[in-house]
Amino acid sequence: MRRLLILSGVALAGLSGAASWTVLDGRGHAAGGPDTGTIRTGTAAVVRTDVAQRQMLNGKLGYAGTYQLQATGGGVVTKLPPVGRRIRRGDAAYEIDGTKVPLMYGTRPVWRAFEVGMTDGSDVRQLETNLAALGYGDGLTVDDHYSSATYWAVWRWQEDRHLPETGTVPLGQIVFAPGPVRISALDVATGTRVQAGHPVEHGTTPRQAVTVQLSPTDLPNVKIGDPVVVTLPDQTTRRGRVSAIGTVATAPPSTGDGGGNGGDTPEQSTAPVTVTVDGTIHGLLDQASVQVSIIAQQDRGVLAVPTTALRPLPGGTYEVIVVSGALRRHVPVRTGLFDESAALVEVSGAGLAEGQRVEVPDDGS
Repeated sequence: MRRLLILSGVALAGLSGAASWTVLDGRGHAAGGPDTGTIRTGTAAVVRTDVAQRQMLNGKLGYAGTYQLQATGGGVVTKLPPVGRRIRRGDAAYEIDGTKVPLMYGTRPVWRAFEVGMTDGSDVRQLETNLAALGYGDGLTVDDHYSSATYWAVWRWQEDRHLPETGTVPLGQIVFAPGPVRISALDVATGTRVQAGHPVEHGTTPRQAVTVQLSPTDLPNVKIGDPVVVTLPDQTTRRGRVSAIGTVATAPPSTGDGGGNGGDTPEQSTAPVTVTVDGTIHGLLDQASVQVSIIAQQDRGVLAVPTTALRPLPGGTYEVIVVSGALRRHVPVRTGLFDESAALVEVSGAGLAEGQRVEVPDDGS
């Protein structure tokens, strides 16, 4: 139905004014009289490109990524950050037995104490990378070895953090996460006694993102990096890109009547697609509803012309006029996908080639 509406719109656009285009018969002659059009024309290139047809979906504004921070040692939780707080490298992620546990960046969790004489490992490099980023890199070589230079870097860091100055990092003194964490929920309350590995809090990255639910049949048409347009409640738009595609489809909750939506037609399973948005969106609450224009179908490496180059013919077909110097040649074409965002349409036809010029209305701009 959407494609029929687009085709109808293009046809109407071509027929809406006799001054725009003259309707031709199958032999390229004027149908119904001479061409009295006086509109100015220009030319545009026939290009080989990717053409995408889009659909509008409902989305929810939120944040990208999901992190969980676990206790790296045992004790009583004495302080927690408020929900919504952004925790960065060196900030306290939580407090155990009255001692702040700083966040450091890394993908490897804490699994052993750091001290002189320990075996080399990538977790040592991860610790040293953070020490250098926090300003304790003088004389420190970032590698897999816990050296005397590492010992003194840790000692200086502990002194500044008002921690026991030992030059070693025992289990429970730091916690790692892949990057900054925006706290979205607390998994324990203050006063809870925890052991190493117990979930304390979880969150996301501070990077805003939109989540949409897509039918599994549409997922093969969506790729990481695909451009999208997000329409906010105030009708302003933001550009973004697909950053993550869910691999597990989730069925809607059953209502007990055989359908997921309470009607005669059951709802389809969907999978989440995450879109990161350019810039920062202010003034909207977390989980605010937005509209997302996302690729529903895509043809790659096809010939395309501006939609305004199409001239309607009787029978619902189209042609373009190929211009070469003073010569104008009428070429019947078959249309494929209409890319509204790029104002292009996929075309094919005998004698049509990349780099040719086709006639288009000249708006005078």
